[in-house]
Amino acid sequence: MYSFLTTENWDDYELIDSGNFEKLERFGQYYVARPEPQAIWDKHLSEQEWQRMANAVFTRDKNSTEKGQWQLKKGMPEQWYINYNYNDLKLRFRLGLSSFKHVGLFPEQDSNWKYIYDTTRKLQTKPPRVLNMFAYTGAASLAAKAAGADITHLDSVKQVNFWARDNMEASNLDNVRWVVEDAMKFARREVKRGNTYNGIILDPPSYGRGPNGEKWQLENELNEMIKLCRELLDKTDYFLLINLYSIGFSAMILDNLMRETFGVQVQNEELGELYLHDDGNRKLPLGTFFRFTSVMK
Repeated sequence: MYSFLTTENWDDYELIDSGNFEKLERFGQYYVARPEPQAIWDKHLSEQEWQRMANAVFTRDKNSTEKGQWQLKKGMPEQWYINYNYNDLKLRFRLGLSSFKHVGLFPEQDSNWKYIYDTTRKLQTKPPRVLNMFAYTGAASLAAKAAGADITHLDSVKQVNFWARDNMEASNLDNVRWVVEDAMKFARREVKRGNTYNGIILDPPSYGRGPNGEKWQLENELNEMIKLCRELLDKTDYFLLINLYSIGFSAMILDNLMRETFGVQVQNEELGELYLHDDGNRKLPLGTFFRFTSVMK
């Protein structure tokens, strides 16, 4: 089933406007303007309205396509907290203004967090073992943990894992296994050890580096990573979720990879796109996903 999924019913987040390669968002009480390469249409609001509303504006350095600086209005903190609630799931995230335009959270992942929480709770294994690779600041890890999982959170950047730990503590959770390592090396070693997981979550970047300079390039590494996940995924009680944010990377690629690699394990599958909708009723695409599970809805 091909789906278009969006973020809904989140009091502390809203995409206000998008266009001219930018987006204006509300995180809690603060409004943030930053670049967005897929917003190629015109803005719905005027430039004056953007300037009036935005508490923080990100501008790129002249000699960089990634790094830049934030311009802050008076009273705008560099760090603040927002809440996330879904049924019995109650999380709290620390946000911060990074030099790469990120704030520590990807709001379009809302539907995936809900899926992780609901599916983990329905797994027969108690507690289910869940592995989250390329885990960033831990929202998906905490959704699994809150659902009762024995969760392993892996990211190659130590400071990001510290950030995820802050989110865990703010969410009144504990006992997450933190791993700072190159994802491919970790997965290969886990296969050799014969370890398996009931749930695997993947949100790999287009390009990245491991803690010792290991290179990750999505189109070159993804096929092997998926094959390793086949060996790591439990054969009877399981789910797997992968999300990609890479312009030009079709969901059909994920469909081919998953069906070719996992065969009959691909059950109750969903694939499609994640998007955010702004107040002008435009849909901003922000990634493709594929997920499947042994759990019946």
